[in-house]
Amino acid sequence: MSKLGSLLKDTVIYGMSSIVGRFLNYLLVPLYTAKMSVESGEYGVVTNMYAWTAFILVVLIFGMETTFFRFADRQKGNVSQVFSMCLQVVGVLCALFLAGVFLNIGSLAPLLGYASHPEFITMMAVVVALDALQSIPFGLLRFQGRPIKFASLKMLNIITNIALNLIFFLLLPYLYGKNPDSVSWLYSPDRQSYYVFLINLVCTSFITLFFIPELRMYRPVHDAALLKKMLSYSWPLLLLGIAGILNLNADKILYPQLVPGAQGRAELSVYGASVKIAAIMAMLMQAFRFAYEPFVFGNRDKEDSKALYAKAMKYFIAVALFAFLCVVFYMDLIKYIISPDYWAGLKVVPLVMAAEIFMGIYFNLSFWYKLNDETYWGALFSFAGCAILFAINILFVPHYGYMACAWASFTAYLVSMLLSYFVGRRRNNIDYDLKAIFGYVAIFLLLYGASALLPVENTILRLSCNTLLLIVYLCYFVKRDLPLKSIPFVNRLFR
Repeated sequence: MSKLGSLLKDTVIYGMSSIVGRFLNYLLVPLYTAKMSVESGEYGVVTNMYAWTAFILVVLIFGMETTFFRFADRQKGNVSQVFSMCLQVVGVLCALFLAGVFLNIGSLAPLLGYASHPEFITMMAVVVALDALQSIPFGLLRFQGRPIKFASLKMLNIITNIALNLIFFLLLPYLYGKNPDSVSWLYSPDRQSYYVFLINLVCTSFITLFFIPELRMYRPVHDAALLKKMLSYSWPLLLLGIAGILNLNADKILYPQLVPGAQGRAELSVYGASVKIAAIMAMLMQAFRFAYEPFVFGNRDKEDSKALYAKAMKYFIAVALFAFLCVVFYMDLIKYIISPDYWAGLKVVPLVMAAEIFMGIYFNLSFWYKLNDETYWGALFSFAGCAILFAINILFVPHYGYMACAWASFTAYLVSMLLSYFVGRRRNNIDYDLKAIFGYVAIFLLLYGASALLPVENTILRLSCNTLLLIVYLCYFVKRDLPLKSIPFVNRLFR
């Protein structure tokens, strides 16, 4: 199998766990938005708490996931030592974090706006610590080329999560309505957001048990020289990760402070629900990232490595633009994922998806400094974008609400992407097929504009027209770049 074929196979396997899992999680979005009204702001609480945990997760992992790939590739005969060292670093950070949270919960809860619900913070602290620890065994599975177990554990976590959500948000409320005394020991109708966090704690703890075989590889390591080299490589990745996660979540962290009170929680609920629709791009980024990282490090010494990276970039952009069109063209159907009360936020979806595409391109571009051990460049690019994001949010959110959040993400990733591209051209130039890439961008803009300008009010007719436009894009893709064109029948059809 060709190298790109292997990349495609792994992307599909990793992607199934991500895409199918995200799709199943989509089933929870209408459930949450139906059970949590906009006025209550409970979905805003969930959105804000998840934004905090995403940020803390990056800090606790400390760049060790990518560092593991880099040093395991260098020391193929001693992978267990690198694995153990990464696990030690993350484990110590998690222990210090949990100790800090539990010892200071009395002052942390009011500071974060959860004085009446400190249990939200303690539960999610345990969840994020376990997630950080799991990242190293998950990385080991990817390094060893074991996507089946990787995907199976991801899916098991999601299925368990969905099952518990159905119990707590459908079954128990039904039983409570019939006979409150029968389930009052387990369920109360005014604790919706609490159950979201409790379910995450149960699921994450459950999945950790399945890593016992991998954790048995751990042996205490006392190699100061190795630790110094790994930390030297990882700290810029930590800064890069912090900047990246702030680009994704700073708006959701800042929103309650920029628009305080019930109004802020309600608007954040609408924004958080709408961003979930744009998450199809995040699924694509995640699936590609899981497969692309080991692919890049595994082919770094090959003569045709740069040509492979350039080809992967072209296909990534082509597929990402297709995914964008799918979401926008079928928004009349997809919007039913969330409750109609939240539809006011749908206008942010195209901007957020465009930002996700910029982030994916930026991720593709990032390997020139990772392979050259110059990860500080990534930190500089990401913090430049992060500074722009903070500035736009702080200046414009109080006046324009969550639309400013969407434009901030769009601008921040665009700047980071352009900086990485132009600096990378000088430091480690890769001859990307810009003619083909701009061709895809041109056909994308043409079809997107045609759909937006179509004077069609009837939903069925509009969906039919959008389907035809999507077929035009697919024809262009197949005719230009897909191997299907080598099949005589397909070649004649598209010619």
